[in-house]
Amino acid sequence: MSEKLGLMICGHGSRNKGAVKQFAQLAEGLKARFPVWPVEYGYLEFANPVIHDGLTKLREQGCTHVLAVPGMLFAAGHAKNDIPSVLNTYQAMHPEMKISYGRELAVDMRMVKAAGARIQEAIDAAEGDVPLHETLLMVVGRGASDPDANSNVTKITRLLWEGFGFGWAETCYSGVTFPLVGAGLEHAAKLGYKRIIVFPYFLFTGVLVQRIYSNTDEVAANHPDIEFIKAGYLNDHPQVIDTMADRVQEILQGANLMNCQMCKYREQVLGFEAEVGLAQESHHHHVEGLGAEAECQLCDEICTGACEKQVRAAGHHYHDHGHSHDHGHGHSHDHSHDHHHHPYPHADHPHGPKSLNRDG
Repeated sequence: MSEKLGLMICGHGSRNKGAVKQFAQLAEGLKARFPVWPVEYGYLEFANPVIHDGLTKLREQGCTHVLAVPGMLFAAGHAKNDIPSVLNTYQAMHPEMKISYGRELAVDMRMVKAAGARIQEAIDAAEGDVPLHETLLMVVGRGASDPDANSNVTKITRLLWEGFGFGWAETCYSGVTFPLVGAGLEHAAKLGYKRIIVFPYFLFTGVLVQRIYSNTDEVAANHPDIEFIKAGYLNDHPQVIDTMADRVQEILQGANLMNCQMCKYREQVLGFEAEVGLAQESHHHHVEGLGAEAECQLCDEICTGACEKQVRAAGHHYHDHGHSHDHGHGHSHDHSHDHHHHPYPHADHPHGPKSLNRDG
């Protein structure tokens, strides 16, 4: 019996309707690249369909070999633990269907080109002509409890800095690690550049991108002599889709290898030695497939940050606890679950999430 291939695109999921819609658009873009294969997508949490449902659709279409790729920029907990755990569980339940897992988008020159295009769009749309040597680029990564993923954002920053020839460039993060956006931009403002371009290195919209833009506005208000420009995120740029399509081809070529040399679960990464050999498990069962129940009702497609204002007004803290997912909501702690997270060793860093526990 001949093998029938199918493609599964695995995303994180979001409470924001715009983020879910944009991920679906990315999946549509991949369908066009592989027109003869059944293509499905699914999420780890919050939104429907979940990964399990997408795999079932592929199985019902007769697929005997599923190529599964993570729709994620870098390999941290979701790409290394959560998605493989879901896939392995499904594989064990359906041994007649083989599932082969690909790797993350990673540091790739096509991704750098997509990022460069978004930055150039922002420059072109700006008023005035500020020389690049008098411009500072701030690349904002998601932030993870995995130093390998965080350091890859820094490498993207360097490639963009050197490619454009900006006067200076720095990296900060939207959560989990340090420095966060506010601290990073306040530091950047002291360096004397006329223009600061803030670029969220994110695939899709959501509350975190809105938080980045809101933080930018707050810092800009403190420095009226500096022009702050908010660049767009990656979204479904053709180079992003090309990179993901290549990740699919890598599986068929046997080249779907993550960078295990820097993996904190395999090697003694400085400061993270206690995490070597931790079990591979998913913690998303408690929010898997909540769908409309979890969908944010405060905004339409584009997040306005209303949820964070609501959280602040209620006197709660931001829920940002050492793992890299986009909650997009005020976390009320009114349910019980076991996340199984190993504690992030620098959770108390003065420029990290601790600084978000503030009022008003």
